[in-house]
Amino acid sequence: MGLQIAIDTGGTFTDVVAIDDTTGRITAVKTPSTPSDPSIGLIEGVRTVLAEAGGTDADLRMLLHGSTVATNAVLEHKFAGLGLIVTRGFRHMIEIARQSVPDGYGNSFFWVKPPRLVPLHLVREVPGRLTFEGREIEPLDEAATLQAVRELVEDGVRCIGVCLLHAYANGAHEQRIGALIRAEFPDVFVSLSSVVLPEYREYERAMTTLIDVLVKPYCKTYLQNAADAIRAKSGDIPFLIMQSNGGVVKHSTAGEKPVTMLLSGPAAGLLGSIHMARLAGYKDILTVDVGGTSTDVAIIEDYTPMYTSSSMVESYPVKTPMLDIVTVGAGGGSIAWTDPYGQLKVGPRSAGADPGPICYGRGGTKPTVTDAAITLGRLPASLIGGAIRLDDGAARKAYAELGESFGMSAEEVAAGALEIAAVNQVFGIRQVTTTRGRDPGAYAMVAFGGAGGLFATEVADFLDIRTVISPPNPGNLCAFGLHVSDVRRDYIRTLVRQQSTVDGAEILTAWNELAATGLADIEAEGIPAERIEIRRIADVRYFGEGHEVQVAIPAGLSDEAILDHLWSDFHRVHDQTFGFHYEGKQDVELVNLRIQAVGEQSRPSIAADTVAREPAAPFATRRAYWRQTGWIDCPLYRRTELAVAQTVAGPAIVEEYGSTVVVPTSWRVRADAYGNLILEKSL
Repeated sequence: MGLQIAIDTGGTFTDVVAIDDTTGRITAVKTPSTPSDPSIGLIEGVRTVLAEAGGTDADLRMLLHGSTVATNAVLEHKFAGLGLIVTRGFRHMIEIARQSVPDGYGNSFFWVKPPRLVPLHLVREVPGRLTFEGREIEPLDEAATLQAVRELVEDGVRCIGVCLLHAYANGAHEQRIGALIRAEFPDVFVSLSSVVLPEYREYERAMTTLIDVLVKPYCKTYLQNAADAIRAKSGDIPFLIMQSNGGVVKHSTAGEKPVTMLLSGPAAGLLGSIHMARLAGYKDILTVDVGGTSTDVAIIEDYTPMYTSSSMVESYPVKTPMLDIVTVGAGGGSIAWTDPYGQLKVGPRSAGADPGPICYGRGGTKPTVTDAAITLGRLPASLIGGAIRLDDGAARKAYAELGESFGMSAEEVAAGALEIAAVNQVFGIRQVTTTRGRDPGAYAMVAFGGAGGLFATEVADFLDIRTVISPPNPGNLCAFGLHVSDVRRDYIRTLVRQQSTVDGAEILTAWNELAATGLADIEAEGIPAERIEIRRIADVRYFGEGHEVQVAIPAGLSDEAILDHLWSDFHRVHDQTFGFHYEGKQDVELVNLRIQAVGEQSRPSIAADTVAREPAAPFATRRAYWRQTGWIDCPLYRRTELAVAQTVAGPAIVEEYGSTVVVPTSWRVRADAYGNLILEKSL
């Protein structure tokens, strides 16, 4: 037996999926997370799944890991002990920020800037200056730099971000500052902007660097603790970490640049969705990951996800290559409430893991979406194999009280809460479809997460989506996605040049240097050169514009063809993005060169189920409520008992460990050979 184990650490549960590389057998479990030290929950997850799979520590061949630890550190405002070093004259860089105001300038009188990552008294200026071309015009004052660092350490700073003017063009000054800090204060964590984000735009570079050093103590420490514990039991096996860009790297690499881990959990879910959709025969999909607090949505076309180079974590800008995922505040723990105008609202406030929904019996007092689902008979008496017993009476009482203000019954207002939650998810889906000129009805929806199956058909009905895929073990799909990931590294170099005056050889030389670095780094991760793909991308704009679009270069082009494609395809991409172009009328400006180095990992094979079985019969019935039909007796099926190609007409409910799939009257569901449930609109 040889086991490859993937672990996705969430705020409440740690999801674990093990695959036997000999038989292809999949084992999925959930264990409690340990926020104080995530490595404890990670190791406990390994022990639990090994026991469930009948293996030992010696059977562990590879460990893959995704986590929300980095994101949670930012969301929880753990900013204490953070300092910043900048070029003399730029002390107020993060205070000034950008002129944009959320929701437009009509909100400018009411908007309050978010808490500063670094208060002004913990920002230090140092003499030394570079030009935008990276040429030194004033040497770094090392004595002044050391004095600044000593003052910060005396003020309690233990994490220092360094962001000097034009360090993207020449990182020598920052590298020297890093060396000085490490020599005198080896216990202080340091992040350099020239390493974290060698890209122009000082404010975003500074914020990304600060986020990186902010989460470094949490991520680097627990990853090393986990690696030490695994090595003691299973030897020096590969321990790979998922990044926001959908690729994995060695744990030591991730620990040195943890900002790349910010969206590692949701990123893995996209990869798992693509893999299972490919097996099911669908190449264009919408992914809908419904958790306890939020829903993450994304669009996939021809098995290829969308990427972005910038995002927001709460109110803080982060520029790092990542999968393009939109998050809305709608999940199983979202609270149903009444606004001052007497309207029913759902979310974005959440009951969280503690106290959680009322039906959990842990002290929750506010009705949630999960409470609505059990009030309507959509959920069983317990979740996660009996680990969480549900109190349907307490949930019903809460919705009966909420319904009194509307003159409605408990089930009527609970059904309304579910519909509103579904509409909130619809808004998120429209952000990645209709606002980008795409018809959501042209895609199949992959619904996963613990609550994905509860909402799937309601969301699909709103968007005229006629096919929904529920992958096997949907509550653990993010963990499964780690098994089908590749090793990936991203590189960028700012090179602002106009088409009319640039030397094409300069562009090719810079691109080739980045490509050589990427090839060497991926080979160092243990991937042979023949399994490494180098992808070229450029950020380009019309001269005078303030924002760029990305132009991807097809593989296999000659040097001359690369340059021709770069300039000519830009006009098409600009027109597709903004609805207009200035070809032949305006000079084109290159801004950044990018390289994506991707090393193909060996993926575990998932065998098709070829065992002939009799169609499963319902194991019981339960009364369930729909607004259109009222209360009806609904047959219940166990997912593991459904035969391949068996079709069940709604209404029906399919239950399993960790998730529930609801099939309304107008839908039908069938099981495929890979464990997917395919829901199709029957009317």
